[in-house]
Amino acid sequence: MDEEELQDDLRVFSGRSVLPPWLRSFPAVYLALALSSLLLLLLSSLALARVSSISSQLQQELLGQNFSDRDSFLFPCGPDSREWEYFAGNCYYFSLARLSWGRARERCRERRAQLVVIGSFPEQQFLMSRTRNERFWIGLTDENSEGKWEWVDGSDYGSAFTFWGDGEPNDSGSNEDCAHLWISGRWNDVRCSFECFFICERPLPPKPQHSQHSQHSQHSQQHSH
Repeated sequence: MDEEELQDDLRVFSGRSVLPPWLRSFPAVYLALALSSLLLLLLSSLALARVSSISSQLQQELLGQNFSDRDSFLFPCGPDSREWEYFAGNCYYFSLARLSWGRARERCRERRAQLVVIGSFPEQQFLMSRTRNERFWIGLTDENSEGKWEWVDGSDYGSAFTFWGDGEPNDSGSNEDCAHLWISGRWNDVRCSFECFFICERPLPPKPQHSQHSQHSQHSQQHSH
């Protein structure tokens, strides 16, 4: 190789980049990574801000609710009636004291309730599971006319559900004019002056009006947003 050819080769080589293509593309890769990191950081910040906003909104809604709303969920029969039990839209009170039928009826009235009127077998089963062969007065009597049984709320006895024990009612010994639950939950007639436990019943209390107003306000706020 002569001197002129060597100089020509050196000129060609000096005009080319000495860095391979993959090494020359590094700055673009770094720039792309930096932009991706910034985008991820921006998206993360937006997501955190959204979560914080939702959390704050939920806290405001919970704080805005009246305590009675939460109590009504935990205690359907009312926060001041925790000794009452709920079943199928009604509330039931099972006494811890024994009284005559008449006094038991008055005690239920004092509680804004009545002696229980049993209208179905599911209700009967519910009561049976609570009374467990103890004697509990129910709101059924034939005091007004012997043999003509009447429910305290005026329900038609003739077409209503009944669950008398075998051979009952029998007015054994006469003046057995009041009914109670007894063995296996069956109904039995006995003297009204007899003292036994009793069951009061009342409808589920209505929901507070402010709950409905609060729900309407929240609905309006959602539409305004």
